[in-house]
Amino acid sequence: MAFDGVFAKKTVEELNVAIDCHIDKIYQPSKDELVLLLRKKGFVKKLLLSAKIGSARVCFTETKYENPPVPPMFCMLIRKHFSAAKLIKINQTELERVVEFYFQTTNEMGDIINPKIVCELIGNKANIVLVGENGRIIDAVRRSSIEDSARIIQPGAIYSYPDSQGKLNLLNTELSAIIDAIKKNSSLTLSSSLLRTLDGASPLVCREIAFLSGGDELVEECDFDRLFKVLSSLKNDILIKNNPVLLLKDGEVFDFTYTEITQYGDSIKNERYESFSGLLDAFYQKREASARIKLAAGDILRLTNNLISRAEKRRRLRLEDLSKCENREQLRIYGELLKANLYALKSGASFAEVQNYYDEELKLVRIPLNPALSPANNAAKYFKDYKKTYTAEQTLLKLISDDEAEIGYLETVLDAINRAETLADIAEIRTELLEEGYLNAKKQNSKPKKIDAKGFKEYQSVEGYRILVGKNNRQNDYLTTKLASKNDLWFHTKNIPGSHVLVLSNGAEVSDETILFAARLAAENSKASSSSNVAVDYTQVKNVKKPSGAKAGMVIYTTNKTVFVTPSKEEKE
Repeated sequence: MAFDGVFAKKTVEELNVAIDCHIDKIYQPSKDELVLLLRKKGFVKKLLLSAKIGSARVCFTETKYENPPVPPMFCMLIRKHFSAAKLIKINQTELERVVEFYFQTTNEMGDIINPKIVCELIGNKANIVLVGENGRIIDAVRRSSIEDSARIIQPGAIYSYPDSQGKLNLLNTELSAIIDAIKKNSSLTLSSSLLRTLDGASPLVCREIAFLSGGDELVEECDFDRLFKVLSSLKNDILIKNNPVLLLKDGEVFDFTYTEITQYGDSIKNERYESFSGLLDAFYQKREASARIKLAAGDILRLTNNLISRAEKRRRLRLEDLSKCENREQLRIYGELLKANLYALKSGASFAEVQNYYDEELKLVRIPLNPALSPANNAAKYFKDYKKTYTAEQTLLKLISDDEAEIGYLETVLDAINRAETLADIAEIRTELLEEGYLNAKKQNSKPKKIDAKGFKEYQSVEGYRILVGKNNRQNDYLTTKLASKNDLWFHTKNIPGSHVLVLSNGAEVSDETILFAARLAAENSKASSSSNVAVDYTQVKNVKKPSGAKAGMVIYTTNKTVFVTPSKEEKE
């Protein structure tokens, strides 16, 4: 993640509005997270201090954290030393990822003291350290080993800062000196040299600088005049602009930074936020929510993928068997020719050459025979094999059709899992698989639940019509076969798994703008959400039928029209 030194600097600048706040409440949602409720006249904010590996950060937060019923010992300790303390200063040394929160409070004797909380936001060494006025450590989220002589993080030890890497600060170092330092790494690529040279610059930003400078080539091949301009522009942006940027890939959070990222082209979308805290809150909330959903859906995702693989393998084998039935008509012809020439055939022959009266030129055809059978029995065997092959062909065609239907259904389940936004969505998909017999109800220890009518995505057209979007096959069924009236408009991507979309117009005139809006929603809520020029079919609900015995969400429809749209991730509920 790109919580580098520069991003920390921009966040600290934002946090300075909390100076002179008092700590109203202190919470510890997890072993490496603290939430401080800060309050002053006209200002109330929650400050998050996180030392979680992979998501260490400091920022204001609007997220509601679930606190343990009994406060941890570390939480009780920080309450003892910092309750009602006044925040007087926030400091970051250079562009290091170390942020210090200085407080003013009183001790048991009534004397004014200035303890601090030091947040070390450094990769897998992230930590939160409580430091007394005398510079001695009160305690820390992560204590070091007592044998660690390099840097001791233990109660009572003198606090020392993490070792500096000795890199150059872009904000207060001459650009010519930075360029000279970069040139010394001639055997490295430009991004690697930048990472080794610049203080507080993440790999993402270093790659972006290299990209804007002409490409991530070896340093010796670099256009240094262009690099100078890129570094100058970046420095100006850091000092003057506030540009929190969330990076999205296929609608999922990918990374974040403080400058626009162009190196990925159209595959990555830059989404700007009003504040750095808001950006961090959104990024980690989305990422952690996504992680929780993936964890909850892990078993049904594996099950669905395995079922699709098995069904595809069955279909492939049956297609191979079906190809063996292609000579079925030839078997009948051989039988007919043998039957017509029985008078000329002798027993014990291994083949027979007869005129093929099915051929316009009456050419001779050689027919293999079983010497152990009489000519009549050879003819009968060809007829029997013909009939057997005919039966096999009809059976295989039916089985292949069933396989394709099952694959189609399972693809819709997989699409719904990949688009699930909440744990409730996963629970509903799990219920669907229970109802369809893919999951064992006893093992799941649950019963099928009713459809949550509030679970649909809901939008409004320009004419004021409600537009409903199903999130999974059970919701799709309910929308189309239960909730909709026969004259409502129904939308679905053409031959692509996705949601049923309804415009509740009840036969009233619907504008082209609404039709395109609903079609974009159908495309966005489908497997084709990242594609362009997606075909979407629409028709009235009365033309949509659910075949008897069809799986959830499976329908057929007629009298439809088709529009081509590009999915838009900007639609708002």
